[in-house]
Amino acid sequence: MFAVTATQTDPDNPLAGLTLGERPEPEAPEGWTTVSVRAAALNHHDVWTLKGVGIRQDRLPIVLGCDAAGVDEDGNEVIVHSVIGTGADETLDPKRTLLSEQHDGTFAERVAVPRRNLVPKPASLGFEHAACLPTAWLTAYRMLFDKAGLEPGSTVLVQGAGGGVATAVIALGRAAGYRIWATSRSESKRERARQLGADQVFEPGARLPERVDAVMETVGQATWDHSLKSLKPGGRIVVSGATSGAVPPADLNRVFFLQLSVVGSTMGTREQLGRLAVFLEQTGLRPEIDRVLPLAEARDGFAAMASGEIFGKIVFTV
Repeated sequence: MFAVTATQTDPDNPLAGLTLGERPEPEAPEGWTTVSVRAAALNHHDVWTLKGVGIRQDRLPIVLGCDAAGVDEDGNEVIVHSVIGTGADETLDPKRTLLSEQHDGTFAERVAVPRRNLVPKPASLGFEHAACLPTAWLTAYRMLFDKAGLEPGSTVLVQGAGGGVATAVIALGRAAGYRIWATSRSESKRERARQLGADQVFEPGARLPERVDAVMETVGQATWDHSLKSLKPGGRIVVSGATSGAVPPADLNRVFFLQLSVVGSTMGTREQLGRLAVFLEQTGLRPEIDRVLPLAEARDGFAAMASGEIFGKIVFTV
């Protein structure tokens, strides 16, 4: 079968290890099944894998890709939950992995997954939009509706509008009745964020009209100081990534004096993915897609993500 594979890692030139071509058909052990992939979405995780982050060298070559929507062996249209683990909340399993870390991922004609990882795809949700949900949109859903602890009408600052998680938070928050503010270095991305539902947009580090109830943080070091200073007393930062660096000054005096909370959030559960699909079905909300490419042109999608010149998700069709 045709697949997109990481065959080597290089932190300086990640695309050097990107290989497109034939791979063996997936084997489904006891309790697993195979899904014929119709669409798969690209994530920063895939680029980090090519850089050698979070992947053991003895796992190479490995098929890339965490996200997919397709058809299972019984002909059902499904969304693939990418977290492989056990327990009521598989994200808390210390041995959890994502597809493409220990097991071949979704950038292929077929992928093997645990049967419990299949979520029914609503008929009204197309494969391309459904493929965007398992990583970026599920992460955003959990950040906003689980970890932030906010009621609709609260004000939320989204740092770094443009990435998959950030655009998902903006869209979900708007649909759920939150007041969403967003930052971006790019004027065009700030305008796109406004079109997506942000009430106000700002340059990074800008003084805000008032302090916010919560900050959704995926950028890390470059925006951390601004995130802390933007919070009301008792406010909360929800962190699910640190693309600009993971060790900013903590500013503990501000944290304890203003009784701020810093909460980590990683992915989401299968049940949350199911509720996210229902949320989109009920509201008509759809993920922002930057571009759709055939899987055979995956290199172009990786190059676009590596350059940062995207807004929303890059989707590959099979």
